[in-house]
Amino acid sequence: MNASFAIVLVFVGCCSNVVFLELLIREFPGCGNIVTFAQFACIALEGFIFEANFGRKKTAIPISNYVIMVTMFFTVSVINNYALNFNISMPLHMIFRSGSLIANMVLGIIILKKRYSTSKYMSIVLVSTGIFICTIMSAKQVNVGNEATNDDGFYAFLRWLLGIGMLTFALLMSARMGIFQETLYKQYGKQHSKEALFYNHCLPLPGFLLLSTDIYNHGLLFSQSIPVEVPVIGQAVPVMWIYLLMNVITQYICIRGVFILTTECASLTVTLVVTLRKFLSLIISILYFNNPFTVWHWVGTAVVFLGTLLYTDVWSSVRTVLRGPEKEKKME
Repeated sequence: MNASFAIVLVFVGCCSNVVFLELLIREFPGCGNIVTFAQFACIALEGFIFEANFGRKKTAIPISNYVIMVTMFFTVSVINNYALNFNISMPLHMIFRSGSLIANMVLGIIILKKRYSTSKYMSIVLVSTGIFICTIMSAKQVNVGNEATNDDGFYAFLRWLLGIGMLTFALLMSARMGIFQETLYKQYGKQHSKEALFYNHCLPLPGFLLLSTDIYNHGLLFSQSIPVEVPVIGQAVPVMWIYLLMNVITQYICIRGVFILTTECASLTVTLVVTLRKFLSLIISILYFNNPFTVWHWVGTAVVFLGTLLYTDVWSSVRTVLRGPEKEKKME
């Protein structure tokens, strides 16, 4: 029952979160910082009350390790959101971040000296190919969309390249953080993941002081948006603040669902659920918001997710399940 409930939370929370994020980005493309700050503040407040017990509970993992983890986590979150300012569409943004398998495998080989099966390497080739196809097609769209003036077109293309560079850096940094967490949990145990979730969102909050001007300016812009009547409070509220509130709530539901799922299911099930959630989010983004998506984008997307499923050994698990009844009949 807990696993089923967690899966519902993941799909409802994460998919609806993408919708509200795009509603915010479409109106104010540079609002990534205020969105990130609101998410961090909300999750940190919940963790401070229910996990840290208002600061009275001692940490199970040394705080110095959290500082390292938080530095990487904060950098990845800010860069991923800020990349949307550089001609990066939401579909490309989601597809590119699906390449975390590649980064994790590469850094795992380099840092942890790991070796993988042939199917794992094949999955990496598929995911790399899918991302390459989508990246190239998006680059062509940037050029075609700015053919009016060569200067503007060249400037837009440079901005797009910078955005791709930011996503690549965030991808590698995220993989490095995953390896760091893996070694950390091996040493101190996996039961402290909720504690890590709290400190990952609490400790970076002072860092947002560096972005305070941008956050404040977008807060003013949000306040100037179209007011919408809210029956619960009986007065009108600027629509962008409503979108932000819903984005924060759905983000919390999403992360909470993933946390419950990791405690109730095997890692294979968690990976499969998250992968299917990404695919559903992509479909929603394309259909609901009419994002430009060519046949080649669909091909690239299919290849990315096919490679992801191959990486998780879904096929072998399905064969094992199907062969189960046959083995039982033979035993009889």
